[in-house]
Amino acid sequence: QVHLVESGGGLVQAGGSLRLSCAASGRTFSSYAMGWFRQAPGKEREFVANIIWSDGSSYYADSVKGRFTISRDNAEKTMYLRMNSLKPEDTAVYYCAAGPGGIRTNQYNYWGQGTQVTVSS
Repeated sequence: QVHLVESGGGLVQAGGSLRLSCAASGRTFSSYAMGWFRQAPGKEREFVANIIWSDGSSYYADSVKGRFTISRDNAEKTMYLRMNSLKPEDTAVYYCAAGPGGIRTNQYNYWGQGTQVTVSS
């Protein structure tokens, strides 16, 4: 079992920055990927970025490429999402997830509770 806890969400003005954290505990997951997804009101949960825990390789959705950076700290078992140049359309609940990896929600076995990010115009 893997337990994930997100933090770092909040209210920020357009053009601002936030850093989300996802602390993991439980079984080892060196062979897993970890990802960030987001869900805006009335919309489906969508892929944002993921990172392969073992080698740090990453992949981003086109909507965030160049603005968001995903990273991880092996020793702390923590994943981060640095979000720069935030836009109102980035407003959503952001979830971290762990699993075999990919860009679909059904490719992840474990989920955090989510953290709200609100970007004002």
